[in-house]
Formats: sequence, structure tokens, C-alpha cells
Amino acid sequence: MVDEKSEDKTPASDVAFTPSVKAAQRRRGSRDGYARMEEKGGWQRTVTPDLAAFLGERDSFYLATASAAGQPYIQHRGGPKGFLKVVGERQLAFADFAGNRQYISVGNLAENDRAHIFLMDYAGRQRIKIWGRARFVEDDGELLQSLVMPEYKAKPERAVVFDIEAWDVNCPQHITPRYPEEVIETVVHKLQARIAELEAEVAELRAG
Repeated sequence: MVDEKSEDKTPASDVAFTPSVKAAQRRRGSRDGYARMEEKGGWQRTVTPDLAAFLGERDSFYLATASAAGQPYIQHRGGPKGFLKVVGERQLAFADFAGNRQYISVGNLAENDRAHIFLMDYAGRQRIKIWGRARFVEDDGELLQSLVMPEYKAKPERAVVFDIEAWDVNCPQHITPRYPEEVIETVVHKLQARIAELEAEVAELRAG
């Protein structure tokens, strides 16, 4: 678990801004700006209404873990909108569905609980990064049941609980807008209906 007393003495961003990172920032001229950010409060540690709303609209994210030796691994996680749930002011959870049975994330978290969640909103050109610690829970049927979404036909194998240490919102730079299929279908249907109206008008004018 996170030691909140020790955390209060350091900026939340220290989870990412290690001494080596800060040294790199100094060499490249960005440390003063980030230091001012830290003095004003810096990154968040708890779930805000804005973060909860953002999570509720996501149908996928990327989960990063690492082995005890430091070998990184990133895995795409997908499901219905809102499958990554807020279960506490500093805690998220989701159902881990049956997949390719490689169990790399399972093995990594068994020996190194540090993890990272990276979420993208391509249409809104926004990304959110969440640092924390994660664990698999396989003996809590009530928890798992609370995370399962009935309309999603996939087999849940276990729950994943993620304790938040810090989170931050990135700028929209270099994010190419992409839109969900249902949004594109709605726009296309409206265009098709308008085209049909115009074709009918043209046909009527020609007949006249």
C-alpha cells in the first residue's frame, strides 16, 4: 500500500520525475517550469469528477507492467465503455477477461506491482497517464461481479485493482483525431439521407 504520510512531503510527479529525470530537465532547460508546477500542487493523486467522467467514456486503455528485472511490457485492454471503474478516491479496478493465456502481466505483477495506465481520447485529442501499483485478485467473487458488465459477452477470470499514486493530463500535440464507428455511422447516415433528398429534388425538377 502507498505510504500517504511520506507522499505528502513530495510532489506527486516525483513518481515519474526521478533524480535522473530532473537532471535531464535541468540540462535541457525545463526544470524551472516543472518546479513551479510542483509548487502550485502539481499532479493529482485522487480521482476528480473530470477524471471519473473521462474514464466512463473509455472503451480501451494500455496497461504497462515490468518484470522484477525491469523488462517492460505494455498490453492493450478493451471492453465496453466504463469497464475501467472507479472504486475509491485513489483506486480503480477492472475485470480481467480471458485472452491469449500468455499471462505476462499476471507474472510481472506477481513480482513487481508497479504499473501504469495510459488512456487516449482520439476524438477529443486528450491523453491521461496514471501511475500506481496494481494487483490481481482471484478470490473475491463479489468484487469481480461488481466489475462485470452484463452486456459484454466475455469470460472474466479475475479482477485487477489499481492503486493510484499520481495522474496527469497531456497536451493534444501530435494526436491525430480518430472517431468511433458509431459516430461515423451517424454522420454517414445523415449525409446519405440528405443526398437522397437532393436526388429526389433533382429528379422532380427534371420531370417538370
